[in-house]
Amino acid sequence: MASFVPTSPDTLEDQRLYTTARLVQVACLDCLARVGVKKNSDHHTSVQWSAEARAQCPEMARRDGSDGRAVHPACPRLATSIESAAREGRIPIGAEDGY
Repeated sequence: MASFVPTSPDTLEDQRLYTTARLVQVACLDCLARVGVKKNSDHHTSVQWSAEARAQCPEMARRDGSDGRAVHPACPRLATSIESAAREGRIPIGAEDGY
């Protein structure tokens, strides 16, 4: 349950920008699961998984979630796909306007 539910239009826009601005769709070169990715630096990568992508990725699907963590270790095959997309210039690197 959320402890804070934004209602202000400015706060809602900040939330949208923080969670979805500049996301680039990247498909895993192995299982073809598609995730939203943004790289604020060479060392910082944000990945947004959809329920469909989690179900499609064998690595994520086999995890039962029993550890109670909202953050999961990355799928190594998807991480390789993301790094390849960044090297090819398909994912811009660097924050814009703080996002």
